[in-house]
Amino acid sequence: MAYSHVNEKGVTYYLAKKDVVLKGGKHQVIYFFTKTEDGGKGTPCDLPENMEVNENPRNGFLTLKKKA
Repeated sequence: MAYSHVNEKGVTYYLAKKDVVLKGGKHQVIYFFTKTEDGGKGTPCDLPENMEVNENPRNGFLTLKKKA
């Protein structure tokens, strides 16, 4: 089951991740929120322990940031 978060506007988003290769050949995992449970173009995942969800109060957009 993927991590889900309901923003202040009442819209449910699901966390997904995707492995990408950068120009220099380095592999990196990117996390993003999607409105579909299946992860859209990524794989559904749980919230990483070292991250927390941050919501933009103006538009309800969700982002992840490292815990302080």
